Amino acid sequence: MSRQAKAVVCREWGQPVQVETITVDGPKRGEVTIKVAACGVCHSDHSATTGKIQYPPPLVLGHEAAGVVVEVGEGVTELKEGDYVVSTFITMCGKCRNCVRGRPVLCENARKSLVTLPDGTVRTHGKDGEDLNVFGACGVMAEYATMHVDNCVKIEEGVPMSSAALVGCAVITGVGSVFNTAQLEPGSRAVVFGIGGVGLNVIQGCVTAGAEMVIAVDTNESKLEMAKEFGATHTINIKDVEDVSKAIKKLSGGGVDYAFECVGNGKVVEQAYKALGRAGTVVVVGVADMQDKTSFNTFSLPADERTIKGSWLGSARPQYDFPKILNLYKANRLKLDELVTKTYSIDDAPQAFQDMLDGKNARGVIVFE
Repeated sequence: MSRQAKAVVCREWGQPVQVETITVDGPKRGEVTIKVAACGVCHSDHSATTGKIQYPPPLVLGHEAAGVVVEVGEGVTELKEGDYVVSTFITMCGKCRNCVRGRPVLCENARKSLVTLPDGTVRTHGKDGEDLNVFGACGVMAEYATMHVDNCVKIEEGVPMSSAALVGCAVITGVGSVFNTAQLEPGSRAVVFGIGGVGLNVIQGCVTAGAEMVIAVDTNESKLEMAKEFGATHTINIKDVEDVSKAIKKLSGGGVDYAFECVGNGKVVEQAYKALGRAGTVVVVGVADMQDKTSFNTFSLPADERTIKGSWLGSARPQYDFPKILNLYKANRLKLDELVTKTYSIDDAPQAFQDMLDGKNARGVIVFE
């Protein structure tokens, strides 16, 4: 059945988001409709409104959400009505080389459904009946969303939905970059550039993995104070030092073993690389502009046996990693509730985006009635 739903829509790049009433069609074969309970407000959503992420408008935003299944399509056996789920914007065909070797975030067919469902169509329509694209095959910044069953991960009841929602992007991107991409060893020294929602999760991932030193780097003093709450042992405000890479090397006794770049800026990647000790690894987590570039001393790559890695959504395997993260949360080894700085109604979505850009929130979350 079709449902009316308020949704946050990007109508034109460079313009503020709009809250509209849209129509969400019921699920087709292999799909489910969920009633969204909470959706995180992510920088990637904003990047889609500016054209940095070039998803064509009109576009229903949202990719980081939790909700309850209210309708299942033909052939769906993995989920049933009443199941609690977290969304994932990773579409996996299950057949390509990367999928079958356990790298679903690199699915070779995923690009076919960046703004549609995997079959190339959408279930979302504007007031005039026009099709509305959906962010990452999700479009969950809405009261209802219809998605392919593979874009939903079943979770147990009992976790606050505003916290569970963040597992779908901010948490897995940060924690996953530590466990899956870097595979950080206990006793390591690490630095994290950029203390937003992702950076905070990199910090607590490093702590959980057993790092002995975790340095947080940012320009915002309030974010650096928050970094300490999530386990950072040291902080550096870039404004207070002449050369941040040298300051990190001095603080860490010769350079860190792991540097995580969570900003999405080529110059910051260079700073991270220069902060490494011998055999150190840079993990680039932030999403930079397509034209952005990074340079480094090529000789140091073999001479110091350094490594540069990219991490997309924490190299996640959603069906495996999301429940694992929630188990760590239940065991009090990961903070989720503390990430939610402020909640908003969907009508306040424009303010939620502005607060994010102003650096006021670790994560703002839209909560639906």
